[in-house]
Amino acid sequence: MSETRKKRSLAGVTHLSHQRAAAPRAATLVYNALRDDIISLRRKPMDLLNEKELEAQFGVSRTPIREAMLRLSDDGLVDVFPQSGTFVSRIPRHALYEAILVRKALEDTTVSIAVEKMTPAGLRLLERNLADLSACVRDDDVAAFHVVDNDFHKLISDIAGFPGIWAIIQQVKVHSDRYRLLTLPQEGRLARVIEEHSAVIDCMKAGDKAGAASAMGFHLGKLLGEVEKAEIWDPNYFIEDAKSPLASADQKGKIQ
Repeated sequence: MSETRKKRSLAGVTHLSHQRAAAPRAATLVYNALRDDIISLRRKPMDLLNEKELEAQFGVSRTPIREAMLRLSDDGLVDVFPQSGTFVSRIPRHALYEAILVRKALEDTTVSIAVEKMTPAGLRLLERNLADLSACVRDDDVAAFHVVDNDFHKLISDIAGFPGIWAIIQQVKVHSDRYRLLTLPQEGRLARVIEEHSAVIDCMKAGDKAGAASAMGFHLGKLLGEVEKAEIWDPNYFIEDAKSPLASADQKGKIQ
């Protein structure tokens, strides 16, 4: 093989290698962006995810899009129907209840430990967080409120010395985050969350482990009570079980 042909061949192999190496990174970028869009409700349940539109939006080929879709499907965030398309999944009520149940069990324990390890600096962080929540209410910023709300619970895990517990909670609370963002705009809800957080902090300040666990249990337990009330569910956003079909034949015809 001539030197020129060898260089061209090597250049072609290098380019192909770069393409193959870039594909997983592109798929991860698409996955992270779509996951964030779905959890934040920028893409709502039953929204159609058009492959060609996504290719144009992200400037990538079909392969990374499909890989991202498979990962989102594994997360339970999209439903893939060969004859109908790919849709943002509805929130499965059973999985939602289960996630809140797991979170409540973990956080009841974590806050008890945090009481024992509370420091003046930790208390200041919690009180600052409470003030930030109030500022979000004044600004009528529900999205920011949700972020600061999550920060409150993470802070308690950090104070307890078990940040890994919050990492576990994050893995199971995907659907509960979607639910929270749907329900936070309800009249008076933000004020109730602040009151419930304040009750937790007061108990922690007083060194009351049982009281802090009870206040946290009440705060998260209210979500469990809501999930049990079937009459509140909008079938466009919620489904009894993730294994249920996305829609009836008639509904699919309308979607197409």
